[in-house]
Amino acid sequence: MLNVLADFYRAFRRRWVYGLMATLMATGIVITTPRPSQAVPFLELLLRGIQVIQLSTLSDNQEVAIGRQINERLTRQELRLYSGRTINSYVNQIGQRLVPYSRRPNLPYTFQVVDSNQVNAFATMGGYVYVTTGLITTADNEAQLASVIGHEIGHIEARHAVQQLRENALAQGVLTAAGIDRNAAVNLGVELALRRPNSRQDELEADQLGLATLRQAGYAPGEMVAFMRKLLNQSSIPTFLSTHPAVPARIEALNRAIDPATAAVGDGLDRTAYRQQISELL
Repeated sequence: MLNVLADFYRAFRRRWVYGLMATLMATGIVITTPRPSQAVPFLELLLRGIQVIQLSTLSDNQEVAIGRQINERLTRQELRLYSGRTINSYVNQIGQRLVPYSRRPNLPYTFQVVDSNQVNAFATMGGYVYVTTGLITTADNEAQLASVIGHEIGHIEARHAVQQLRENALAQGVLTAAGIDRNAAVNLGVELALRRPNSRQDELEADQLGLATLRQAGYAPGEMVAFMRKLLNQSSIPTFLSTHPAVPARIEALNRAIDPATAAVGDGLDRTAYRQQISELL
């Protein structure tokens, strides 16, 4: 009788463990405490309590949570944010005007100004957009600044940061069948945001998405091209373009998408008003 009960207990325990594994594999989530791991069996990850995410089925909420951690790391260790309220409010106002016309308007977008003379802008997953003071002062008008912000929103719309994260995690061998350790994902996300250029195809797609958003928000669409041309004509190529490939091809593609008759139709063309808005930076 005791042998029968022991066999029953062992069978029940195996079924319970396998059932739990199947459920967690389906959701792609394991509980707390980040710790890098490579090629570790899924059950061992579970027993260690390591948080693992599945990039192929990443939800908006998960993307925002990872983006928040990436942003915290960036702003704490890598970037110096500009503290002036007027400029931050102005950039946020432009960004929030664009958001409703994007394909992912329900994300909690955050627009931040980086205190740097470099002409640069970038974005990371979950709605985080960064624009440098150097880029703000280089733009001739609000429409040009809005075109850059719209382009970065385009990257978020198309989930380019998530795709890059998946590809680089595979290349580095930190993505297992179970998924990727959240801490490893955040570390890689910081690296990608700062030092890895987007692909030519991603840039072209973000341009077209940004152009559509810019136009629908009421800005003059031709200023996207005007700003790119201005940067290309400078003595040294700004960071914003030096890490973004195939700029002439991007300009050509944008020109094909913009009707010359309406290129200068829309808001944001008043240079004097723009200089007044950013006067504390001049």
